[in-house]
Amino acid sequence: MKRNHTMMQFFEWNVEADGSHWKKLARLAPKLKAKGIDAIWIPPVTKGQSPEDTGYGVYDLYDLGEFDQKGAVRTKYGTREDLLGAIAACVRHGVAVYVDLVMNHKAGADETEVFKVVEVNPDNRNEVISEPFDIEGWTKFTFPGRQGQYSTFQWNFEHFNGTDYDASQGRTGIYRILGKNKSWSEHVDDEFGNYDYLMFANIDYNHQEVRKEMIRWGKWLVDTLQCNGFRLDAIKHINHEFVREFATEMIKKRGQDFYMVGEFWKPDLESCQKFLDTIDYKIDLFDVSLHYKLHSASLGGKDFDLSTLFEDTLVQTHPLNSVTFVDNHDSQPHEALESWVEDWFKPSAYALILLRK
Repeated sequence: MKRNHTMMQFFEWNVEADGSHWKKLARLAPKLKAKGIDAIWIPPVTKGQSPEDTGYGVYDLYDLGEFDQKGAVRTKYGTREDLLGAIAACVRHGVAVYVDLVMNHKAGADETEVFKVVEVNPDNRNEVISEPFDIEGWTKFTFPGRQGQYSTFQWNFEHFNGTDYDASQGRTGIYRILGKNKSWSEHVDDEFGNYDYLMFANIDYNHQEVRKEMIRWGKWLVDTLQCNGFRLDAIKHINHEFVREFATEMIKKRGQDFYMVGEFWKPDLESCQKFLDTIDYKIDLFDVSLHYKLHSASLGGKDFDLSTLFEDTLVQTHPLNSVTFVDNHDSQPHEALESWVEDWFKPSAYALILLRK
């Protein structure tokens, strides 16, 4: 049985947007290893919609801080050269690097287009609340700064199935894009009726050209970075069959040791089990259930029964597919999923996860 490894999330929401983050990682790599950190999860490496973007408002997947696009050559965290230097430093010191992939949506389009949509009820995305109508949406991605280097694929409204802004009216809503074979994916979480749509221009994984391009990009990325694995963002919103296909192709490309962990932010164990079944256990999941138990314990104090802590958690039911954590950038104060484990309890929380077999 493989030994447990200790992964560190090497960023948080409020990292300085001065382009120095990758250099800091390169500098700290030997210290991380000395502290017992075997692996790090780094933030999205791809160009966001601005130099301040954390990487989750992803613009160009092939721009790792190399092209003058969206206000700078670098990303929030640095240049492509800095990134490659940081990964090399980590690998040299025996620290594996897992790169955060944002594959659910695209932001900061280069041009608008006019296309037909229906508006849906935000609380039940299966419920249509309008007749079909035209909107002007930010869905055309031509990447003028990159000029076709690495990939000539350009995105337009046909590659998305939803968006949230009509530029012609200056109006927001959840708009499902109409067209041949266009619909929300059925292989996503069923919260709000169907949770395919999360934000920005939502990538349509029912589109074969999109699936091919995203797998091509994944292979290009591992070749370019020589990283050890991926952290997959927001996978409850992405066609689960595509997640399985993507994971299968990455393992085929890089071998069985290529590691993937997914963010499936749902404490409901049955949903996690169903997801793991669907993807044939190709990737592990963060134990969100345990995070919420730790949060409850930190709020409850002596009223919380610690002997029940691991009940109804992934680490109890699927220990070999579970990645435990105390807090991350999503649970930070003032974020949408705020559930910060109280500071007084943090040493105990870390002891509980780090000292397990």
